[in-house]
Amino acid sequence: MRTKLLAFTTAGVVLFVAGAVPALAHHAFGGEFDPDRPLLLKGKVVKVEWVNPHAWIHLEVLKPDGTKEEWMVEGGSPNSLLRHGVTRDSLPVGTEIVVDGYQARDHSLLRANGRNITYPDGRKLLLGSSAPAAENDRDPVNPNK
Repeated sequence: MRTKLLAFTTAGVVLFVAGAVPALAHHAFGGEFDPDRPLLLKGKVVKVEWVNPHAWIHLEVLKPDGTKEEWMVEGGSPNSLLRHGVTRDSLPVGTEIVVDGYQARDHSLLRANGRNITYPDGRKLLLGSSAPAAENDRDPVNPNK
């Protein structure tokens, strides 16, 4: 009887820990990104990673001094991006875009959480950001709208 109780208790603990570890591994927006540091990045798409739990857009940004930086912009999951109309064909390498988002809390990192992207012709796509109030509440290209 004690053996069965010990086996059931051990199995319960193992299942609980196995279920909790993935949940703990996923970060909250505020843990990694700074809501008080909005930014706009303008540049060319270098690479797009369609991976879970978040897709990543690599963007080559030209600095005022003429040097280039490669930023990593976090989007939503591939599934949420598809629901927002973003497909693998939406961001081919070399595409010029403006990314509206938030900088990483560690300001030395060239990483951001993307809210949306705007193409040169004005088309806009939501990136499924986990940022608070991220549902297109400001227009980065035309701030007066």
